Amino acid sequence: MIDAAPPPGSSAPSRSAPRTPPAQHPARPPDWHALPHEAVADHLDASPQGLSPAEAQARLQRHGANALPEPPGRHPLLRFLSQFNNALIYFLLAGALAALLLGHHVDAGVIVAVVLVNAIVGFVQEGKAEQALKAIGNMISPQASALRGNRRVSVAARDLVPGDLVILEAGDRVPADTRLVRARGMRIDESILTGESLAASKREDPAPRDAALGDRYSMAFSGTTVAAGQGAGIVVSTGRHTEIGRIGTLIAGVEPLATPLLRQIDAFAHRFTWAVLIAGAGLFLFAVAVRGYGWTEALMAVVALAVGVVPEGLPAVITITLAIGVRRMAARHAIIRRLPAVETLGATSIICSDKTGTLTRNEMTVRRLFLPASGPDTGEVEVSGAGYGPEGRLSWPAGSEAEGDPAAAAEALLRCGLLCNDAHLSASAGHWHAEGDPMEGALVALAMKAGIKPEVERARWVRRDEIPFDAAHRFMAVLAQGPHGTCIAFIKGAPEAVLAMCDAPDMARWDAAIESAARQGERVLGFAMMRFETAPARLTAEALTGPGASPGAIFLGLAGFIDPPRPEAVAAIAECRTAGIGVKMITGDHGATAKAIARQLGIAPNPAVITGAQVDDASDAALIAMARETAVFARTSPENKLRIVRALQSSGAVVAMTGDGVNDAPALRQADVGIAMGRKGTEAAKQAAEVVLVDDNFATIVAAVQEGRTVYDNIRKMIAWTLPTNGGEVLAVIIAILVGVALPVSPAQILWMNLLLSATLGLALAFEPTEPGVMRRPPRAADAGLMTPFMLWRVVLVSLLFMAVTFAMQALAFARGHDEAMARTIVVNTIVVMEIFYLFNVRFLHMTSVTWRGALGTPAVLMAIAAVTLGQVAFTYLPVLQWIFDTRPVGLVDGLIILGAGVALMGVLEGEKALLRRLRLFAAQDM
Repeated sequence: MIDAAPPPGSSAPSRSAPRTPPAQHPARPPDWHALPHEAVADHLDASPQGLSPAEAQARLQRHGANALPEPPGRHPLLRFLSQFNNALIYFLLAGALAALLLGHHVDAGVIVAVVLVNAIVGFVQEGKAEQALKAIGNMISPQASALRGNRRVSVAARDLVPGDLVILEAGDRVPADTRLVRARGMRIDESILTGESLAASKREDPAPRDAALGDRYSMAFSGTTVAAGQGAGIVVSTGRHTEIGRIGTLIAGVEPLATPLLRQIDAFAHRFTWAVLIAGAGLFLFAVAVRGYGWTEALMAVVALAVGVVPEGLPAVITITLAIGVRRMAARHAIIRRLPAVETLGATSIICSDKTGTLTRNEMTVRRLFLPASGPDTGEVEVSGAGYGPEGRLSWPAGSEAEGDPAAAAEALLRCGLLCNDAHLSASAGHWHAEGDPMEGALVALAMKAGIKPEVERARWVRRDEIPFDAAHRFMAVLAQGPHGTCIAFIKGAPEAVLAMCDAPDMARWDAAIESAARQGERVLGFAMMRFETAPARLTAEALTGPGASPGAIFLGLAGFIDPPRPEAVAAIAECRTAGIGVKMITGDHGATAKAIARQLGIAPNPAVITGAQVDDASDAALIAMARETAVFARTSPENKLRIVRALQSSGAVVAMTGDGVNDAPALRQADVGIAMGRKGTEAAKQAAEVVLVDDNFATIVAAVQEGRTVYDNIRKMIAWTLPTNGGEVLAVIIAILVGVALPVSPAQILWMNLLLSATLGLALAFEPTEPGVMRRPPRAADAGLMTPFMLWRVVLVSLLFMAVTFAMQALAFARGHDEAMARTIVVNTIVVMEIFYLFNVRFLHMTSVTWRGALGTPAVLMAIAAVTLGQVAFTYLPVLQWIFDTRPVGLVDGLIILGAGVALMGVLEGEKALLRRLRLFAAQDM
């Protein structure tokens, strides 16, 4: 048996060579937690004196360093070139070449600049998986205390090997997965792996073989932190074979998903490219064969039209729109690490959220006290307030017949909780923090709510001795001497352990109280005190629990603790329901606690709870239905979370996943948008996520979803404005070629309009504010294309209207005696004016634009209109531009006719919008 660490310098021999080779690392560690530590020592040929330096070196050569492997990376040049492997990019480059062949160098330069900007952004943002793996690797402690050659030495954590005996003390980071052989009052913060808010108590005896990760009390896992106590253990797994290492392997195996927007743009680009190529080839053949154009003249005309119809400014404007969304979200405490995540948030249909710290405060709070009953009352006391702040009070429940001050009735329990306690509270920037165990911090806050000053009360009662909490006896006790010489042992711990010390407690009543608290998801502590006529020289567990313990302890009552829900999370979840977004809680905490919190948050009135073990047993097909129908998953492992997210995605959902621990990183990476906590999140979680919440607040996620929907609306508005206006221009030219009449606009004038309007009016739509009711619409389908039925209808309708007005204005100009150059000048100005009026119409896709808000526009819209107006004035009246584009000055009457055309278009489209709303021809998500 391996016992406590021997003193340095003792002469006990160490084994320089094992009797049998230690077990090699399997793909998944065996059930070390379920084996007696003597069997683990024998299996790994470990010694109470530690490995000899020679044996440690030999094992290091065999097993490798206790570090995660560096992820393979691509050459930076290949990473950069891969950014151009996209159909839309190919199309844009072809457009740039076409513009260059036509001699329009400015257009070519703009297109190339757009392509380069997009490539640079993608290059910089790529490589999140490598960053996440490095972040997890940094969580392995750089130094460790171990026995080597019968001496306690400090060794580099990367040099630890299976079979090493390591010593762990409060504050240490566990350097490798370790089977404990000794644990004295040891509690370890495992929240990065399990998500549980409380430190886990540890002991040496084997845990059940089927125990979940958070219930393996015989193990200390790499990367976790010893919160209290001390102990020793045998290293059983190192490097990538540890629990943290397995999570790193999961992250490396997760393929990054293309966001809905990127998938839609790619599909749109492919279809658009083929359509333009086929139409262009057909038009070229028709112009040469039927209309007698020279092949060079026909080719240049077709290329010019192709460049004109390509929305070359759209990628740049989309990038700018996403960047504006990033800025808006930052103002609402959500930091975006990857631009497309802005829009993906808007498509979210399910939010999978961790519980601790996201939906709850991650601050334990005493909710209820159960006192010894007197008379007709039940002895129950309610405690208001949340977190470690002293705001709140003690009160009798509504309908209680109890009289008097509840704080006075609970005074003995409050004093016991305050004195049998090592925690302290402090406030900074208006926020209270607990230094020490969270439940002990909650007891200090409870005393303060009752008007007790902790520093004064602790000064009045001098601590003489103590028994630290230990999993073996499951209680903590403090011997304190009061102001009048009174000597009392204050005891707190597991209710059944404390009740066993007391004289004839009413077990039926207390069992009912414990069961009531458990149904509410509360963790329960019992409190007692034992008076001593003469203070013992030393407080021992035997003095409290042994056969001679006398006169017996007095039971003071129970306290129910909970990590309370964030009030703003309740409102945010209600808003999610209105927006058609499902919320699922996936936590490493216990099922009863998760169910109670879910009920309080309003996730479901009586949610069913699925455990990680049930997820493990479910097939992939069964898990899809299970994930879709279940709102609460408890005691989940990293693999469970990853499978749940994948199951939801396979059912067509766009999944946002929140988390803060290393255990959340694979699921964050897999989700359509991963959301990490900024304050309490691990670096691994932040690197695996696209979004980081500065305030760790679920309500911020909902605000980010609203901003994401706004961004997507604005992108759709830009498409709804760009495609039909471009289409109307080009359609008019195509019809003119087919019919054999004079071109209403020249190719150079088309390029002028695209250059002027894309950089002004199109960009103005990126700054549009959120439309009313955006969070009352259901999320769009994950496979919904950019061109919804409504968008197709609008593109066709507006293109035809633009074409009709173009020919009408050309005919009117000829009827008024104008020449071809003058007619084209009038047509160009008419198209520009119509695009301005159409901009006002498209600013509100879901409501009328004829409102005071719609008429005022935004600063961006007004600035864009001013720039377009100046440009068109120069185009029409500036001699140098008249020479370049063959334009003529427009008179007052023609100018009024042009303005009237814009007003008429606005009226027709507003009428169409009202008619569609009345007839409800398109669903809300298609508008």
